[in-house]
Amino acid sequence: MTRHVAVIGAGSSGLACIKCCLDEGLEPVCFESSDDIGGLWRFKENPESDRASIYHSVIINTSKEMMCFSDFPIPAHFPNFMHNSYIMDYFNMYADHFQLRQYINFQTRVLSVKPRPDFSCSGQWDVETESRDGKRESHVFDAIMVCVGHHCHPRLPLSDFPGIETFKGKYFHSRDYKTPDKWRGKRAVVIGIGNSGGDIAVELSRVTKQCFLSTRRGAWVLNRVGDNGMPLDMVFTRVTRLFQRILPYEFFCGIVEKRLNQRFNHALYGLQPRHRFYSQHPTLNDELPNRILSGTVLVKPNVKEFRGSSVVFDNGSVEHDIDLVVFATGYSFSFPFLPSHVLSVSDNKTSLYKYVYPPGLEHPTLAIIGLIQPLGAIMPISEMQARWATRVFKGLNKLPSMSVMMNDIKCKEEEMAKRFLNLHQRKKASRLKYVTSKRHTIQVDYVPYMDELAEQIGVQPKFLSLLLRDPGLWLRTAFGPCTPYQFRLFGPGQWEGARQAIYTQWKRVEQPMKTRPIPPKETRCTYSTYLLSLSAATALMLAVILNRENSQEYLQYPKMLLDKLKSHLPA
Repeated sequence: MTRHVAVIGAGSSGLACIKCCLDEGLEPVCFESSDDIGGLWRFKENPESDRASIYHSVIINTSKEMMCFSDFPIPAHFPNFMHNSYIMDYFNMYADHFQLRQYINFQTRVLSVKPRPDFSCSGQWDVETESRDGKRESHVFDAIMVCVGHHCHPRLPLSDFPGIETFKGKYFHSRDYKTPDKWRGKRAVVIGIGNSGGDIAVELSRVTKQCFLSTRRGAWVLNRVGDNGMPLDMVFTRVTRLFQRILPYEFFCGIVEKRLNQRFNHALYGLQPRHRFYSQHPTLNDELPNRILSGTVLVKPNVKEFRGSSVVFDNGSVEHDIDLVVFATGYSFSFPFLPSHVLSVSDNKTSLYKYVYPPGLEHPTLAIIGLIQPLGAIMPISEMQARWATRVFKGLNKLPSMSVMMNDIKCKEEEMAKRFLNLHQRKKASRLKYVTSKRHTIQVDYVPYMDELAEQIGVQPKFLSLLLRDPGLWLRTAFGPCTPYQFRLFGPGQWEGARQAIYTQWKRVEQPMKTRPIPPKETRCTYSTYLLSLSAATALMLAVILNRENSQEYLQYPKMLLDKLKSHLPA
């Protein structure tokens, strides 16, 4: 039986793994190469090699209610979109509350992880580590959880930019950017329009003489603020996902794109991409349109070549006297401590069952946690992966056959690749090979992937049961934001505080903004009561239709159901 588990990395995923191991009665030992927890989110002026690093001003792109661990809400007074210092405060609170630090060996690097000679029988692993003082040790573990993430090696594609060796200014990868101060009054070019590229361009534009933002494809730009000033990511609910599934792809993309262009015209601002909204990861940036409108950021096409201190773009335009070039060109990942026959990485791509398990192992005692780029928050996903993995280690959940796992991997790859075809290619998809993109080899959609993992564990929300027994909670889970607490209502790891956390989630959203008292306005009854009642009745009818054998059982409760529902509706 699996008992001793090695956790590699003490970032957000590593912390979740330690806690999940303890929840399942396992004995975790975590190895962290740096001197503290936090991983990517711990700001360091001089980061270690082969580690991602953030700039001083980084603010997370997911709101606190969507990104928190499922049984540990972020404090109500914390801002909804947190600066990296707040995120570190939260991680420290989480580690202290669950007493996780005692299981972490800091400044200890993992050199190798190899299957033991008797792996076919034992499923165990030989692990070699090296401490700060150079002391090497060998260990034997029953299972391994790899939590090193995908921001491992800065991707600096200098070969794609002829003449870079002649450039007279300074250039570096975005991981080495920290603050804009030293570039005051200079001329800068930022290459790449991902989240980091957009943020750095905006920040530099406040102090530089001129900042240029170079992009090959353009991007759809979202802002953090949604309708009525609420966090945008709390607008996307299971209902939104349902419409996305039933409506034609092009039609649904068109709805979103029209809404984004109402905020600002992407074509006019030079940002209009060729792809549809759901075909690539959007860029989240609140200030970029304002910077373009004020002229402090000028959008340019891809860089064609460098000529000394001049930069030539694909459209033939040339900008002279450039002092700085920042390559916001992403990262690649690897697992140098693992043998290639255990897990190989080629072109930033690897094969994992549901993005967690290598399918070719005789025993499922190796789990890769957090190797995903979600359209949403990563912390709850890593936690869900860890909950599943620890139960698999214990034998409480079983993996399917290798052929089933390989087929699942293939289907996911094809689905994601087809999604990134443009409309013209989509129509000819049967005659085309799927396109590949290093940025999207590990991309997942938050809600469906969380539901997929929850199904493996048995913790998916039971909406019919909630509708009949707790209509108020049903309303908040079915029609409200898909916050992580939903996955603590049922099944293994059920948390008694989940219901209360869901009921109070909007209060935690509002609290940090209530810094100036405003007298409440009188409210009048609206049609929301009738609409919600109609939704409940429709759901009840569907439940009866889909469960005809038990229809009498359901139909004896309608009055009770509506009475309960009425008590939870706004006056």
